[in-house]
Amino acid sequence: MATASSPSGGTGGGTAPPGGLLRTKPVEQSIADTEEPEHALRKSLSALDLVVFGVGVVIGTGIFVLTGTAARDYAGPAVALSFAGAGIVCALAALCYAEFASTVPVAGSAYTFSYASIGEFPAWIIGWDLVLELALGAAVVAVGWSGYVQSLLSSAGVTLPAAIAGGGSGGSWGFNLPASLLVLLLTAVLVAGMKLSARVTSVIVGIKVTVVLLVIIAGAFFVKGANFHPFLPPSQHNGGASGGATPLVQALFGFTPSTFGVMGVFSAAAVVFFAYIGFDIVATAAEETRNPQRDLPRGILGSLAICTLLYMLVSVVVTGMQKYTELSTDAPLADAFKAVDQPVFADLISVGAVAGLTSVTMILLLGQSRVFFAMSRDGLLPRTFAEVHPRFGTPWKSTLLLGLVVAAVAGVIPLKELSELVNIGTLFAFVIVSVGVVVLRRTRPDLPRAFRTPAVPLVPVLAVLSCVWLMVNLPVATWWRFGIWMVLGLVVYFAYGRSHSRLGRTEGPPRGAAGATPGAGRSGT
Repeated sequence: MATASSPSGGTGGGTAPPGGLLRTKPVEQSIADTEEPEHALRKSLSALDLVVFGVGVVIGTGIFVLTGTAARDYAGPAVALSFAGAGIVCALAALCYAEFASTVPVAGSAYTFSYASIGEFPAWIIGWDLVLELALGAAVVAVGWSGYVQSLLSSAGVTLPAAIAGGGSGGSWGFNLPASLLVLLLTAVLVAGMKLSARVTSVIVGIKVTVVLLVIIAGAFFVKGANFHPFLPPSQHNGGASGGATPLVQALFGFTPSTFGVMGVFSAAAVVFFAYIGFDIVATAAEETRNPQRDLPRGILGSLAICTLLYMLVSVVVTGMQKYTELSTDAPLADAFKAVDQPVFADLISVGAVAGLTSVTMILLLGQSRVFFAMSRDGLLPRTFAEVHPRFGTPWKSTLLLGLVVAAVAGVIPLKELSELVNIGTLFAFVIVSVGVVVLRRTRPDLPRAFRTPAVPLVPVLAVLSCVWLMVNLPVATWWRFGIWMVLGLVVYFAYGRSHSRLGRTEGPPRGAAGATPGAGRSGT
């Protein structure tokens, strides 16, 4: 593997040749690139803004849907332990993200971290994967938002024509205009500036958290102790899935997961883990943070702690209000209140869901545009998409391009895909970042680290093992889709990215690296 630059920023004796797939980009050069006038993002975010972003993207469909699925089908009332377990797995990865974000405060998140520690090719794979995951995720969540909005309109006596509502109940095709318009509106907000985006997100998250707290407090008055028995239902053997729905671990080793009991708690943790995905997007806003070394760790860990607490409280209240065997898998919170003759809360929960999915869509759009921007600035994608708007200080070209693509996808993607979306790419990114922390500790021990991951290499190793376990429990079909997208990424990288990489050019260090530590721009060139 390529050796990172020496402590002085120059090239080490073992640096990979210009064509090397594992050539690393020195941290000093990454930071210097952020100071180029035409590629400098405006710094306007505080630690509070980052926490709001984290809570905004994490609390969405998970708190409104997955609670019922995990409790009824996997863990029973012990689903609160599943949320705690999934939160611990995320915390292990979050500790690694926090160190990287404070050491390399540059847009791009896992892509940038991988480039600085493991090499260009792994960084490309991660960046390529994250752009797909975040863009597809934003489109699917926008479709979910459209469904909740149409439900509220229906309650008010307003029904949209099937042709612009995503199709009718008979399976007829229709363009999902509300989902597409939401994406376009949020894209405009993101282009207009990060501070405006942060203010809009703060209002939305405030509404969402207020509704969640109202559900917790009001629901607590209807909790019945009998519904918690048995807290840990007896284990039941699961016959296993078949075809593309077969978990990879079952296909490879014949292991079939069980439901309920202790193993059921772990199986439920794998399900609810995806309710946490998104806290890592906080790291994509590194360049737009006023004091990234101090505020990024606070934003990442703070948002994760808040979301874990809210998830656990909601799961305890819902399973206490209604027997876990009777919980709905579509709208468990709303239906739990209906079960205790409190239907007025159903509309309030729908309002909270609309607010929740709005903020999730916005921050997913934010994250994927910053990853795309960072890859373009490094030359792995066309450089024109790395241009920053002279007035707003945002990567407007990449934001507009991806916003238009996501709006088009959101208009045609079927609603049923919402429940099938899995973020194998995010788990893969967690693995790479965790490995990268260990690698950068060895290759660049001299770098200033405002936050240090405790118990290295134990914490990164535990993070890798936890994420790999969750990955092998994903369906085989998910792995096939992941593999196909990665093959396409290989074609793009070898056809364009490798030859246009700024780091790989032989004529000298990239323009703008002069402000870095002497020699910082020469690693791998």
